Amino acid sequence: MTELLLRLFVKNYKDTDSPAVHSAIGKMSGIIGIICNILLFCCKFAVGFIAGSASIMADAVNNFLDASSSVVTLLGFHMAQRPADQGHPYGHARYEYLAGLVVAGIILISGGDQARTAVERIIHPSSTHLTAAAFIVLAVSIGVKLWMCLFFRNLGKRTGSTSLLATSVDSRNDVITSASVLLGCVIEYRFHINIDGYVALAVAL
Repeated sequence: MTELLLRLFVKNYKDTDSPAVHSAIGKMSGIIGIICNILLFCCKFAVGFIAGSASIMADAVNNFLDASSSVVTLLGFHMAQRPADQGHPYGHARYEYLAGLVVAGIILISGGDQARTAVERIIHPSSTHLTAAAFIVLAVSIGVKLWMCLFFRNLGKRTGSTSLLATSVDSRNDVITSASVLLGCVIEYRFHINIDGYVALAVAL
């Protein structure tokens, strides 16, 4: 799949030493990240809202933040492509690293807010109404995020991009968090034990 996408959207994609190719790969990965994460966010938000599940909603917000991170990464690659000028005689490559710093800040702030919501749910628990759709969406999400992890890792190694490698790690973590949410839903559905708030707190952390 990675090779196919590169052939379709990146001209001379094998010339990874070229700044133009490096930028094109970064932009393509950013766009794919935005599309995948927005779709996952919409599906999880819908099933989480219907189920009244804080953990699924937290996972949905996590995907929305991943989409936002992809936008920042996309802008970082775009800015890094600008040629050297009088104020930046060595070019603008550091914008890519700044993009990674901004992404880290977004994740930390969101994690804190999600933790607050999770604690409120733990103190004031409420019942959830899980449906088959919730389990299907979470299972599909795990598969998509696993593919994204491998996709970004492949591109990161090809280009030597720390931003793409970091995005790969983030996608791997998303696999773990979504699997935790799915496990929590199974336990709650099967044994009628309300651990939704605790799972939401785990996602936030």
